[in-house]
Amino acid sequence: MTDTGNFYAYLRISTQAEREKQRFNRQEKALKKYADKTGIEYLLTFKEDVSGKNFTDRKEWQKLERIIKSGDTIVFKDISRFTREAVNGYEKYMELLHNGINLIFLDNPTVSTDYIKEMLRVAEDQDLVARTSLESTIKLLLIVELDRVEKERLILIKRTKDGLAASSKKSGRPVGHLDKMTPALEKDIHRYLSDRTITQTELMKRHNISRNTLKKYISLIKDNAYTGGIPA
Repeated sequence: MTDTGNFYAYLRISTQAEREKQRFNRQEKALKKYADKTGIEYLLTFKEDVSGKNFTDRKEWQKLERIIKSGDTIVFKDISRFTREAVNGYEKYMELLHNGINLIFLDNPTVSTDYIKEMLRVAEDQDLVARTSLESTIKLLLIVELDRVEKERLILIKRTKDGLAASSKKSGRPVGHLDKMTPALEKDIHRYLSDRTITQTELMKRHNISRNTLKKYISLIKDNAYTGGIPA
């Protein structure tokens, strides 16, 4: 690994699951662990919540590209944080490589630029046939890895759409429709809000509902947003 130039950390999330469950936590922990282990210090950290399907719509990435120079290093947790698009991803990777920018993917070391540059150095010492074969292998290695993360993105999108469609069909109601409110439950929630000797556990047992469902209705009634089964 090069020890010249500046080190930058780049973190990106885009999926609903990442937003709700982990945010940047896993990436931050991995990048910090790497910095502690190697003794490096990130000059700047760039974080953004945006799709990885291209580079032009990513404001933080654009800022990073404007300041990096030959000898600098960008550290990612994995290659999907860099991109989830194979063709443009390969072109951007090679552009950065030829411009002397080092890329480190903690979870995908075989496509980090140090590894690729070593393979290219080996290729230079070979005869024409061997060199051409090795260079093709290098390109294939990068394309396969980038193609993998692109397919993962497409699969995730399809599963999300299928899951939403199945959920809506199974429930027989529009997304966001809460159908367990009864006049008796509504009355009891109003009593609960004015008399805190009444517990949520009592209401859950009396009306045979989950705590999450109860909390949703309590929140709606407190905000005067209940409209007979559908949130306003």
